[in-house]
Amino acid sequence: MHSILEGISQPTLLLDCKTAKANLNNMNQKNSAAGIRFRPHFKTHQSAQIGEWFRERGISAITVSSVDMAEYFAAAGWQDILIAFSLNVRQMDRIRKLAQEIHLEVLVEDPISVEVLAAAAPAAFDVWIKIDAGAHRTGVEWQQAEHVLNLARSIEQRKNLRFRGLLTHSGNTYHVDSAAAVVSAFRDGVDHLYWLRDQLTGSFGSIEVSVGDTPGCSLCEDLSGIDELRPGNFLFYDAQQLLIGSCRPEQIAVAAACPVVAVHPERNEVVLYGGAIHLSKDWVDLKEGQSFGLAALPQENRWGLPIEGAIIRSLSQEHGIVRFNKGIPSAIKPGGLLFILPAHSCLTVQELKKYLTLEGEVIHTMNG
Repeated sequence: MHSILEGISQPTLLLDCKTAKANLNNMNQKNSAAGIRFRPHFKTHQSAQIGEWFRERGISAITVSSVDMAEYFAAAGWQDILIAFSLNVRQMDRIRKLAQEIHLEVLVEDPISVEVLAAAAPAAFDVWIKIDAGAHRTGVEWQQAEHVLNLARSIEQRKNLRFRGLLTHSGNTYHVDSAAAVVSAFRDGVDHLYWLRDQLTGSFGSIEVSVGDTPGCSLCEDLSGIDELRPGNFLFYDAQQLLIGSCRPEQIAVAAACPVVAVHPERNEVVLYGGAIHLSKDWVDLKEGQSFGLAALPQENRWGLPIEGAIIRSLSQEHGIVRFNKGIPSAIKPGGLLFILPAHSCLTVQELKKYLTLEGEVIHTMNG
């Protein structure tokens, strides 16, 4: 590990493969025990090489968040892909081509999207209706049963479309303050889909329910009535998940190693080479204030626990400013490294584009 650290001269995303694989095993076993189809979201790791860890465990269906990502993983041999982003009709030529090469599943929330998909024949699609079950980001409001019914009928009338069911992402689980509240929000979202499915019963055959969010999938033991789970962040976890209660500190599998460029003891602050273009500008709320991640020191062959009282108070393009409310640890000096546990690991992966494992191997993502 020390030789790896000696070679780091710029913000670098370190990956603890052993921890990430343990997280994968835990989630895979939980799904298997519940008898639920596991369609993990690959937007977190974005790597064909890491994707092989999933294939080795018998996982053959995946979720992605963009057409670019679907094309990348299709080229890596994945044949069953769900694009979990409501249909962007401006990309229809690429989507049609992809659907003629692999089994492709898509989301809709309006009748125009259904018309565009139908016009893409002979390409065939499995179609889910995106439901807003409480997160208020996108999707049809779960109470709008008539709108959902009309959409489903429109899908079923098209020879090249198959209505699969109702899909949601319970993103509201990220905005609660306890494990119990996560479970409650997650189950509420599932119950909303149950209610909506009941309104459609009799008009269609099997109507499946697909849900996905790492807090709910990690903490909720009652997975009854769910046909498919699509978590992604569980592979690495991050500071947000830690503070929600979705994981333990030792389950966080990635950290950004950032060079220390200046130490200012007069104001208890350290300047890092590690800014918004490396860490993103997602944040967590600590009692000391808003922080763009959690700071940690090197410990043995990885990083240690988050430093109490430390907040990443400011990010500009290249700079990160860390304030230590209990004094700067003596180990932190210019020329050293400080680890930042990402506020949101998915975005940090997107920014840093490749991994350096604790064994010294470089793993590339689709962007790196």
